[in-house]
Amino acid sequence: MSAVGFVGLGQIGAPMARKLLTWPDGLVVHDVRPEVVATFVEGGARGATSPKEVARQADVISVMVRDDAQVEEVVCGPDGLLAGAAEGTVLAIHSTIGEDTAPRLAELAALHRVSVVDAPVSGGAVGADRAGLAVMVGGSADAFKRCEAVFEHWAGLVVHAGEVGAGTRCKLARNLVHFVAFTAAAEAQRLAEAAGIDLRELGEIVRHTDAITGGPGAIMLRGDTAQLDPSDNWYPILRNVSELGEKDLALALRLGERLGVELPLGERALRDLAAGLGVAKEDA
Repeated sequence: MSAVGFVGLGQIGAPMARKLLTWPDGLVVHDVRPEVVATFVEGGARGATSPKEVARQADVISVMVRDDAQVEEVVCGPDGLLAGAAEGTVLAIHSTIGEDTAPRLAELAALHRVSVVDAPVSGGAVGADRAGLAVMVGGSADAFKRCEAVFEHWAGLVVHAGEVGAGTRCKLARNLVHFVAFTAAAEAQRLAEAAGIDLRELGEIVRHTDAITGGPGAIMLRGDTAQLDPSDNWYPILRNVSELGEKDLALALRLGERLGVELPLGERALRDLAAGLGVAKEDA
């Protein structure tokens, strides 16, 4: 093994990198804020004044910056990682970026005989603090193998999603669940508010029961989205979920109509729930 590197010590990057302070051959860090780097140096890391300097000292390097533009600057800029990376280095991009960015950077890196993996994470700062993040990795089997042990220092789940770009596509799908659910929660709050319900108490109930049922992820157990044959073992289970959901959605929509609260996500859910679960009736 050799030293690992980390560029971007923000709200999520810092706790991720902190878990690597115990890496046997050392940790090299860089951030645009020298005072943050200094705290890592006090903890035993080596500080670097640029991504280029990180790459001169480490052969698996994580990048956790804000967006595509910052990723490109860190990787390809005049003081970027490719300017200092030796042949065989692996660059892991943990930022959530556009689906085309990592494949394009991988092509550029290949000219330097350097590998790029897109490895976005899910779990936020809390997951990072607990070393419980999920990381979705897109890259070659060899590059994934090089990174896996590093990622296991700060992740609770490491998944090889496929080729370069697959990690990002997986993260975008995961975040679709996340933010559509937030929008649905806001819609539910509007209904509850109009109905005179304490919103804080409703939030407590939702968090409590989601911790038991698993929330939206509880139904994500099938290998495809095709409609199920009634002989399939999943069919009666998901048909029951659909029927209960349709009943409850219809009741919520009726309440919204009485209170004058528009519930467009609720209407869409009632229309699409059965088909989404794979149990749409043929005559529907």
